Amino acid sequence: MLAAVVTGFGGPEQVGLEQVPVPRPAAGQVRIRVAAAGLNPVDGAVRAGVFGGAGQRLGLGWDVAGEVDETGPGVTGWSRGDRVVGLHYGPVKPLGTHAEYVVLDAGAVAEAPAAVDVPTAAALPLAGLTAARAVDQLGLAPGSSVLVTGAAGVVGGLAVQLAARAGLVVTALAGAGDEELVRSLGAAAFVPRGGAPDGPVDGVLDAAVLGGDALAHVRDGGVYVGLIPNHAPAAERGIRIEEQEVAADGELLARLVSLVDEGALTLRVAEVFPLAEAAKAHERLAVPGVRGRIILTP
Repeated sequence: MLAAVVTGFGGPEQVGLEQVPVPRPAAGQVRIRVAAAGLNPVDGAVRAGVFGGAGQRLGLGWDVAGEVDETGPGVTGWSRGDRVVGLHYGPVKPLGTHAEYVVLDAGAVAEAPAAVDVPTAAALPLAGLTAARAVDQLGLAPGSSVLVTGAAGVVGGLAVQLAARAGLVVTALAGAGDEELVRSLGAAAFVPRGGAPDGPVDGVLDAAVLGGDALAHVRDGGVYVGLIPNHAPAAERGIRIEEQEVAADGELLARLVSLVDEGALTLRVAEVFPLAEAAKAHERLAVPGVRGRIILTP
């Protein structure tokens, strides 16, 4: 099968296509025929060598939408032909979802949403799980105030929707031209990039990785949730510091799929590239201001 991989670190030119053996599912795993796969910033970081793995062939891709092609021993609940979405966790791995087939643990997949097309479904797993886990880590009661930075981005936009659905009063921080977008996602207030909310908030979900600049807007004793492990600012003023690290979770993913099918969670796709143009897709990923997930299709 064809797979997008990197064998050296650097820019988009490092992304290559190789013919590799089709993987076989082990016990407790399913093989998915990939129909679409998301290209995330973490893939650019893998390509740049942020996570190490020098001298290895590294696969790319975390999100997948497709059909179950084969099940390993002991798998129940999934059959050949089932339409699914899933998360292939891990930055350093020999193969990712940017391929024609991928093997995942059965517990990492959920039935695909029926209300959106396949490329759009592939935009859900990583961003959706990240946003949902981060909102949960806020631990705030309905009516509490939260600032979401990077609110027009893929993760930030989902966080706005999920926080508003949880009854939180959301202030969205994004680019000056993004106010209409973030308000349509459920934000009650808007702050342009570089600005500040009217007063301290109970919590901040820092999708833009502003660190201390975002922490400054949190009231004493509030909460800060960062999305990149080991990048949170130091605790101060009794503020609880949380760092979210995504994990494959088929049950939570299934709940997010239900929200998509109910029309309660909006997914956004910026552009779709064929897998053969993976390097070109990485070039697009590097362009600032992409609004929506970039998708690869075998």
